[in-house]
Amino acid sequence: MKILILYFSATGNTANIAKIIEEKFTEAGAEVNIINITSNTDRERRIDFQPYQAVVLGTPIYSSRAPRPVREWLRTLDGHGKKCAMFFTYGGFGVHPTHFSTRQILREQNFIVVSSAEFLGAHTFNLGGWRAMRGRPDLSDYDLAGEYAVRMYKRFSGEDAGIMGVLPESEYTDEQLDQRAERRFNIVTKIPTRDGEECRLCMRCEQLCPTGAMNAETGQAEAGKCIACFACVANCPDHALKVNDLSESWLPMLEMIKTDEDELKRQKSKIYL
Repeated sequence: MKILILYFSATGNTANIAKIIEEKFTEAGAEVNIINITSNTDRERRIDFQPYQAVVLGTPIYSSRAPRPVREWLRTLDGHGKKCAMFFTYGGFGVHPTHFSTRQILREQNFIVVSSAEFLGAHTFNLGGWRAMRGRPDLSDYDLAGEYAVRMYKRFSGEDAGIMGVLPESEYTDEQLDQRAERRFNIVTKIPTRDGEECRLCMRCEQLCPTGAMNAETGQAEAGKCIACFACVANCPDHALKVNDLSESWLPMLEMIKTDEDELKRQKSKIYL
């Protein structure tokens, strides 16, 4: 069996889960091709799905959906009736309706979605001072990713003929979810910038940016294009890129969603079959 894994990973959580899944598929005897679709350049490459029996899509969750660049890119694909499985990484809150909405897009693009999963990971905003899911994914999350790969493989091979069941639908319109995404910038009031910090101009921040927002020469992301994924911040070898101090918004965020750090830590990754 030949399987394609596609993943978007700004800070590394999704990439780590994708690698666990790749390893398990390979152990099962599958031929696996894994493609990073995080940057603009990555998503410009034409992908021929015909040689593959199955496809896996992995992305983080931003404001209760897959990242906008991923959603837009998926709508350009033709799945040719291939079986497909999904997985998502998230920082402890705001999961749904990501599974449902992403499955809808994939179905519209002629994929047959057979399963999904969600894995806890350190929140993107921890890079600015939050404390959400520090140390995740951990061994328990990686073990579940391995289990998920085994169960996916059975569905891909036909040993398990099941198709994923009902998923929680959205309580919000697309417009309301767009507004929720824009509220990220009520917290991130200063998008990534060098602010005069020295760097070696390796260009990595610009190359990795999913939306073409970052200009390595000026060391400034472009407002309106930036989606606050912090790929540039997480991957800067000189640690020169910064955002505003987000720590002051951490406790108000917990109060708003009526939880605390201990309750967040008790959450577990999940598989949907």
